[in-house]
Amino acid sequence: MTYHGWQEVIGAIGIFGMVIVVVTIVVWNLAATWRARAILARDYAYRRLAEQTVHHQDAIDRRLAGIDERLTDVQTRMRSVERILKEVE
Repeated sequence: MTYHGWQEVIGAIGIFGMVIVVVTIVVWNLAATWRARAILARDYAYRRLAEQTVHHQDAIDRRLAGIDERLTDVQTRMRSVERILKEVE
């Protein structure tokens, strides 16, 4: 091989190496972007889940408060009935 032949081989290897480096960097950055988007989507899903959970807990608290009021009313009535029954005996 002549001097120019070796230069072409070295140049081709250099260009091939540069292409590999550029492709690797592009793929690496795309993968990092995809990971970041996946993390953001997961965080958004967790945030929505937390908001829904708080909403449902508030609804449960309201229902429990209503049940507590009704139970207190039933207990009051039961005591009244017991007192009346004791007076009747």
